Amino acid sequence: MTGSPAPADPALAFPFIGGRPCLDFAATLGKRHATALERLPDPAALARWFTEAELAVDKGPVRVTARDLAEARLLREALYRLVRAAMAGRQPDAPDVERVNACAAQPDLAPQLGPARWTARSPARAALATVARDVVLLVRGPLLDRVKECENPDCSLLFLDDSQARRRRWCSMDRCGNLAKIAGYRSRSRTASSH
Repeated sequence: MTGSPAPADPALAFPFIGGRPCLDFAATLGKRHATALERLPDPAALARWFTEAELAVDKGPVRVTARDLAEARLLREALYRLVRAAMAGRQPDAPDVERVNACAAQPDLAPQLGPARWTARSPARAALATVARDVVLLVRGPLLDRVKECENPDCSLLFLDDSQARRRRWCSMDRCGNLAKIAGYRSRSRTASSH
């Protein structure tokens, strides 16, 4: 992809395993149950996320201001809390609903035929509006009951379980699922060797 170079620290790479733009956007803050990992430390990182999420209006990076970044982080946390409340069958907090609704009411990315996938007057704000609309559609739609949190206690990623049996436990087999398999194998090996 074009745009800002990938971060030097692989932990800051964006995971796109949520199955929905809003869940992928929530993942820009990782390890929520431990020491949080901020994957959007500056406007350039948010511009890179828009590009990697295929929410950029053209091949170049989206122009992102410090204000756009601050609004993006507030939206991210509001939508995360909103999804978690919906998953638990609780009413979401009114300020979170207001923030998501206000952002979703803004002009979003308009799809285009041809070389440009999207168009927008304010590409950064339109991309955020598109993410906000996605969370509204998810929370109000039939897929909400398929949203899960990764079972790795060190991971907090939310994902849409699209497996046939609906028994997916990990955000990704390449990430947390593999770590769990390795830990299980080591535990069984230690138990077997001690007998």
